[in-house]
Amino acid sequence: MAGQGNTIGGKFEELQQIINLVKNKKRVGVCFDTCHIFAAGYDIRSEDRYKETFSEFENTIGLQYLRAFHINDSMGDLGSKLDRHANIGKGKLKLAAFRNLIADQRFDGLPMILETPEGDYAEEMIRLYHSLNSKPLKEYKKDIRSFFSPV
Repeated sequence: MAGQGNTIGGKFEELQQIINLVKNKKRVGVCFDTCHIFAAGYDIRSEDRYKETFSEFENTIGLQYLRAFHINDSMGDLGSKLDRHANIGKGKLKLAAFRNLIADQRFDGLPMILETPEGDYAEEMIRLYHSLNSKPLKEYKKDIRSFFSPV
């Protein structure tokens, strides 16, 4: 779902309407892109806003249709309709936005695909992991890098 003004699926209601038109709903899934939803005007930067956004998603679309996440920060402001990904913690979402998402046990087992524009993906994963912990990033580099490899 892109948040740009000339796209289909930029709002939860539009996705729900599309899903309603599909006969075999077992084959339907939604990928939740953190930059796209922010560009569309859905805020996940604070715990309260995060809860509101996912409550709206659940009530409009249904969590049963959530199949994956694209994880990235946003160069654009909230509601800007600008689909420009940024590296984690380097855009308008900041690290706090990812803390709630990564810690949300409802989404354990769902793929969370890092979709940042440049740099070292292992470093990005460390930054995400750090959003949940207080350990300095340099302490993770030795033990966490071995878990990630480019695809």
